[in-house]
Amino acid sequence: MTRLDAWLWAVRVYKTRSLATTAVRGGHVRVNDLLPKASQHVVAGQVIRVRKDQEEKILEVVDATLAKRVGAPLAQAAYIDRTPERPPPIPEMAGKVAVRDRGAGRPTKRDRRAIERLRGH
Repeated sequence: MTRLDAWLWAVRVYKTRSLATTAVRGGHVRVNDLLPKASQHVVAGQVIRVRKDQEEKILEVVDATLAKRVGAPLAQAAYIDRTPERPPPIPEMAGKVAVRDRGAGRPTKRDRRAIERLRGH
């Protein structure tokens, strides 16, 4: 049996074991929808939810014996990724950046100075 933080590090969810420990302590990791401790043992069949970088991954443990970091193919074989697919982007919004009409919104420095002159400051 392997500790939760060591398993998350071994299967390459986190880059270092200390990052995994910090994430578990911070409440970013749930095991079977419960808040675990970093020292909790991982058992095959458990469902682990990891919130990282504004996304959530749902992993089902297959191989709970990994205690050392392994290569990517072995790491991916240690769990089943149950994360639902993200919805496709809206075609009308693809490649667009929020653009404001000129003169709308916050005044420029030049506009602000003109306003101050008008007010007599």
